[in-house]
Amino acid sequence: MSKHHTEISKFLSFVLRHQPDAIGITLDIEGWVDIAVLITAATKDGKTLDIELIRDVVATSDKKRFFISEDGLRIRAVQGHSTQSVDINYKEQVPPEFLYHGTATRFLESIYKDGLTSGSRHYVHLSQDEQTALAVGHRHGQPIVLVIKALQMHEQGFKFFRAENGVWLTSIISVKFISEKIS
Repeated sequence: MSKHHTEISKFLSFVLRHQPDAIGITLDIEGWVDIAVLITAATKDGKTLDIELIRDVVATSDKKRFFISEDGLRIRAVQGHSTQSVDINYKEQVPPEFLYHGTATRFLESIYKDGLTSGSRHYVHLSQDEQTALAVGHRHGQPIVLVIKALQMHEQGFKFFRAENGVWLTSIISVKFISEKIS
């Protein structure tokens, strides 16, 4: 992804996940906004966007953070929202036996005290493969991959959802379901 595409992706993450009001847009309960409204608001805010650029950023993003509606008229962030106006109705799914959470070693003390919590986001994010979790951990410092006993959690009543980009979501993970991946 080019530097410009990365910049646009970060801008889209900011307005579609956290601060839509920063450019004067409103997301519906499922996180959608009309692309035309987004382009107009971004332009007024000094960001030059057009439909081709947005589609290219969505298509080339390795993290697949955004989704364009079937009719091509709306866009939303797939997950990671901190804005309270969005409450995507994900379909509950049965997770695999294990899922993975990438973090930095500096957070381990807190994690082993409180478990994994969503913090300012709606959900804890989990990946189905260790490599993705490791890449996430690298973004935060000295990485470590935590193994989550997802199926066991599900069998005990915890709900799991899967976003369009393959990221698994759950609200909280108790310490008893967490172990460290030994490399």
